[in-house]
Amino acid sequence: MIKNKTILITGGAGFIGSIMAETLFKENKITVLDNFSGGNLKNLSPFKDHVKIIEGDIRREETFEKLKDDFDLVIHFAANSDVRSGSTDTKSDMEINVIGTHNLLEYMRKRDVKDLIFSSTSTVYGEASIIPTPENYGPELPISLYGASKLANEGFIWSYFHYYGIKPTIFRFANIVGRNSTHGVIHDFIIKLKKDPQNLEILGDGRQEKSYMHVDDCVDAMIHIYERNKSGDVVNLGNDQRTSVTRIANVVVEKMGLKNVKFHYTGGIDGRGWAGDIKIAQLSIEKMKAYGWNNRYDSDQSVVRATEEIVGQMK
Repeated sequence: MIKNKTILITGGAGFIGSIMAETLFKENKITVLDNFSGGNLKNLSPFKDHVKIIEGDIRREETFEKLKDDFDLVIHFAANSDVRSGSTDTKSDMEINVIGTHNLLEYMRKRDVKDLIFSSTSTVYGEASIIPTPENYGPELPISLYGASKLANEGFIWSYFHYYGIKPTIFRFANIVGRNSTHGVIHDFIIKLKKDPQNLEILGDGRQEKSYMHVDDCVDAMIHIYERNKSGDVVNLGNDQRTSVTRIANVVVEKMGLKNVKFHYTGGIDGRGWAGDIKIAQLSIEKMKAYGWNNRYDSDQSVVRATEEIVGQMK
């Protein structure tokens, strides 16, 4: 466990960031930086009196002037995380993810902050020809602006490591699910079924398969690996199994207590949910295991647990 550090968590009121803040606040001095466009103050409410909360946008350099502490570690989650939006909004991934991250790196350089944990993504690989996909797979050819922005961020981070000694621990996430999430397939299905409990539109052909990881495993794995990473590294976080979209639909229907729901598939492009959607994705997690981390929940179990949590929160 990380202890006795002064830590900045960007996007700390968001999905994974809020769970990270909740996990670390008892043993560390935490500052949460968030513009609350996607994050929500209620995610911090159980412990908000024990962390410093600063509202600010990482796209603006003046945001970082609000930060007065000398940080030992920055955990960077702040981003436009809606992969699908890039097909219609071509600016957000560049402005928030790339420019925002560059502003953060400049802040770290000027303030001599040496440790960085960065949340990257499996989408940097694009449509990989090797599944499960290892960290050394290449060339990395993302098919979404989100994936492109995260790959660009990784390049900047490694450059700042070699120029200025900012040591990164970069995590490429599979699909992370659980409480406090604001979008994603589980969240979307619940909202649709609340509006129409008898019919469910499923984007694509339902046979899309991806690896899902529960947010508690994700956060604990990040902490575990960061503590053991001595010289900078890139590590996939995911599961050994994949879960189909139709399987998720059935879990959501069951956990909402519904019966006789008709599924309506849109078909999509080659069975994809939308342009930029990767139909089959699974990361190799051999490096994660080599660091000594093993998940508590497999992919299906992660989906079940996350659905129970999200259904409970949305009540």
